[in-house]
Amino acid sequence: MHNYKPFRLVLENGKSFNGYSFGYDAPVSGEVVFSTAMVGYPESLTDPSYAGQILTVTYPLVGNYGVPEDKIENNLSTLFESEIIKVNGLIVSDYSFTYSHWNARKSLGNWLREHKVPGIFGIDTRELTKILRENGSMKGKLLFPDGDDIEYYDPSVENLVAKMSCKQVTRHGNGRKKIVLVDCGIKHNIVRCLLKRDVEVIRVPWDYDFNTMEYDGLFISNGPGNPQHCTATIKHLQKALQEDKPIFGICMGNQLLSIAGGAKTYKLKYGHRSHNQPVQMVGTTRCLITSQNHGYAVDNDTLGLDWEPLFINMNDGSNEGIRHKSKPFFSVQFHPEAASGPTDTEFLFDEFLNMIE
Repeated sequence: MHNYKPFRLVLENGKSFNGYSFGYDAPVSGEVVFSTAMVGYPESLTDPSYAGQILTVTYPLVGNYGVPEDKIENNLSTLFESEIIKVNGLIVSDYSFTYSHWNARKSLGNWLREHKVPGIFGIDTRELTKILRENGSMKGKLLFPDGDDIEYYDPSVENLVAKMSCKQVTRHGNGRKKIVLVDCGIKHNIVRCLLKRDVEVIRVPWDYDFNTMEYDGLFISNGPGNPQHCTATIKHLQKALQEDKPIFGICMGNQLLSIAGGAKTYKLKYGHRSHNQPVQMVGTTRCLITSQNHGYAVDNDTLGLDWEPLFINMNDGSNEGIRHKSKPFFSVQFHPEAASGPTDTEFLFDEFLNMIE
């Protein structure tokens, strides 16, 4: 233990937790959020939707299976959700100093240090999660007791989509149908799920005018932060809604499609960030278990006459998807492509391709 420097988490309400640094030794600030996933920390840490946030992993033991060696093939990470760690920092209860897995090539601590991302262990994440559940997500910072203080960082004031999106048009695959994918901070498994269905994916930056392109279907990806910053994407979507080509959105894509259709969004108290959220398909008794990672939601009461809710969250009744009543447009707030699962809703990619056919 003496090799690990004392480190402290300080929340904006004044509450603090003492622990130890096991990642990159530097102070950091961000929005403190939590995830209930039992496994999948390499995928979560590389998820662009966590940009600007300090992620608390509620599962008590983290790091026991290490981190695999990633490769880039066809402009995609083969194992992770992006090429680099996207979170501002990581909070865990018990860090496993040794790891064992056939695919592991390095420890979680070494991986964090490679990407210059701080991590803290040895704090009561159960108590921290209770605070976040009762008070809502809040800003926090990781500090060394004898180091300099830093300001709290609020990711909601920044256009994080612009930072996480690709910078140029990229093509993946060579299938029989062309899908234009608007990259708002995409998880790479979305591209993999599309490529499995024999399509060509043309990935464009968040503010790119895709209406000038020839395509069979339009896909709007997930992404971090406040959807209201994405005015360029919303403008292009409003034009696309005047046509009849199929549109499918995930997470941020659900919010942007809703805004383009005339609805409003609002910030959730503490967001939905877990791998076991139940959602019900509206008009049926069908309930599905989903993976989620978002801090904003669509206000069902503001949906226009041409739109209707597609899924509803069974825990708090919030919107989990929309669909157009007459045109082939739909979106979901959860992640059908979820890695490390569950994959109960991956069939929605097939629904999208059926619409295109």
